[in-house]
Amino acid sequence: MKKVYTCFCTDVIHEGHINIITEARKYGMVIVGVLSDSAMIRFNRFPTINFDERVRLVENIEGVSQVIVQEDVMYDKVIEEIHPDYVIHGDNWLKGPMKAIRDRVETCLKEYGGQIIDVEYTYNESVRRIDKRIEEKLAMPEYRRRRLGQLISICPIVKVLEVHSGLTGLIAEKTVVEHDGELDQFDAMWISSLCDSTAKGKPDIELVDMTSRFRTINDVMEVTTKPIIFDGDTGGRAEHFVYTVRSLERMGVSAVIIEDKIGLKKNSLFGTDVEQTQDTIDHFCQKITVGKNAQLTDDFMIIARIESLILEQGMDDALNRARAYVKAGVDGIMIHSRKKEPDEILTFCDSFRMENQTTPLVVVPSSFNSITESELSRHGVNVVIYANQLTRSAFPAMQHTAEDILRYHRAKEVDERLMPIKDIITLIDEL
Repeated sequence: MKKVYTCFCTDVIHEGHINIITEARKYGMVIVGVLSDSAMIRFNRFPTINFDERVRLVENIEGVSQVIVQEDVMYDKVIEEIHPDYVIHGDNWLKGPMKAIRDRVETCLKEYGGQIIDVEYTYNESVRRIDKRIEEKLAMPEYRRRRLGQLISICPIVKVLEVHSGLTGLIAEKTVVEHDGELDQFDAMWISSLCDSTAKGKPDIELVDMTSRFRTINDVMEVTTKPIIFDGDTGGRAEHFVYTVRSLERMGVSAVIIEDKIGLKKNSLFGTDVEQTQDTIDHFCQKITVGKNAQLTDDFMIIARIESLILEQGMDDALNRARAYVKAGVDGIMIHSRKKEPDEILTFCDSFRMENQTTPLVVVPSSFNSITESELSRHGVNVVIYANQLTRSAFPAMQHTAEDILRYHRAKEVDERLMPIKDIITLIDEL
């Protein structure tokens, strides 16, 4: 009997999947691959049920002869192993980023005469409601809050993009690219104090109060599902930090990062060019402990941002602080640098990992931006935050457009570099 292969990356079996299986049975024995959690995160979205449950869902479909694990988004390894006569899929992979998957499948099948079967993609009101329900479940605080920790345990490195509005949140949520035969997307979102303040036209000195910053979180959460890391600046007074932790945890934020400085906040990239005071180890450890004691769940993470390298206090001071903060109960360490090269960051990571293999490490490669995620991962980094790139890219584009409208007294000259408004609207889901 001929072999027919398809792959599912779903938490719910609906009529679209049944239609694929029904069509596949016309051609031979049906083998279904279930995409692994790590591959599913890169390709689609975070699963709402565990892998074993997803396998059982597929095993219970009438007409499925065999279920296997597909470890990669691309089908190469599966095709090599089972040599299916046919690969069947919905015709939604004929365009967009998924076309790269189809093209690769076609190349692999041609080596021995296999064929692709494209089935009309099922998308009706019933399927739309199911998809919407999954999204709503992913967006619920109890599911979203725990997801950062889950991602750290699954992914080689967690990729986080700065957002400061509902629209930028949608960009982080929905951007998927194909590159060198791989599909990829961001894992989480960073709500930066700098970018939130900038979007409001305010200086980055903790002038925007927490009530306003929580509104930004809410704007992002209403339209996205990915986990959020919150820039908590210094955390403020310990009594205030308790309130911040409980509020963020209740909202469904996954983590807060606080920096070990005191006094009026100045952006770290100014370094020693402006007066900045680093907190004492004991006082900052007390703040960490107070914050951890305020938590009501084990899901929420408090991450300590060490400013020793920024303030030129030396590597030993940075490592001593990391040891103390871990002992105080912190859930992760963020190490920062304003050097153009990543050498001192990598030295810290290597030294830290020699004595601590488990505490997550976070870096923000704004100044040392030549280093790749894979290089950072090799040195023990778990999370990389692209902390301000959306804000920095938007401002010059908008300023250029404003200048040209003034220069030409019309909008025709700027039109070719503008995204059509209908394309922007497609980012926004209807209720």
